Amino acid sequence: MRIARFSSGEDVGFGLIDTDDTGEQFVSRISGHPLLGQIQLAGERARLEDVRLLSPVLPSKVVCIGKNYADHVAEMKDVTGESTEEPVVFLKPSTSVAGPNDPVFYPALSERVDYEGELAVVIGRVCREVPVERAKDVVFGYTAGNDVTARDLQKKDKQWTRGKGFDSFCPIGPWIETGLSLEEAGDLRVTTTVDGEVRQDGRTSQFIHDIPTMISYITSFMTLLPGDVILTGTPAGVGPVEVGQQMTVSIEKIGDLTNRVVTRD
Repeated sequence: MRIARFSSGEDVGFGLIDTDDTGEQFVSRISGHPLLGQIQLAGERARLEDVRLLSPVLPSKVVCIGKNYADHVAEMKDVTGESTEEPVVFLKPSTSVAGPNDPVFYPALSERVDYEGELAVVIGRVCREVPVERAKDVVFGYTAGNDVTARDLQKKDKQWTRGKGFDSFCPIGPWIETGLSLEEAGDLRVTTTVDGEVRQDGRTSQFIHDIPTMISYITSFMTLLPGDVILTGTPAGVGPVEVGQQMTVSIEKIGDLTNRVVTRD
């Protein structure tokens, strides 16, 4: 299933995405909350182009894995250093989360803002100390994410909170794909384009630490809640974007996440 969160007029809710024989996409509203197992059609159906897609979840936290592609580690060595034996973990605040087609605000404090396209894992249950072999039991589904980063501030601060924590710096979407196995999620193509030009092109099979390892490591010291998001790392090719440019993160079997960079009025 593809589960979206959307607004239509003043109403906000969850819906299932489907495609008819002509290729047109629709969203069918569901009652209840899908993360609570409440997936029942409510009888309302609308064309996808007639609603506004929102961030598919509102996580209590976004847990990010850094340095998870060897080629990205090499290109960022002067900023983030060498690779490490254990996963590198950092957080993005819930206030950084944005949805599909939402603006990404270029902060006045920064002179360089970068895109970082990533596979995002959505957690489906309260979990702590999850063994690697049980990781599949806590995954609700997958979506696309963009770990937007003020690169100059990241380098200046010697840690990553400010550079990665601005409002709008964590677009996720367009929906949650629940039909992928861990094995399938472990070999998906991840691309990022800027104004239609391909800047990143990698596969999740290039992960240094795979998804079960990430989940097990994170939950060894942190409780994850339903709707929490894990950003799994970005492949090589990160680079700057300017005001007015459009970023699109595309993940095989999931979909496209598009956001434009703007200034805040």
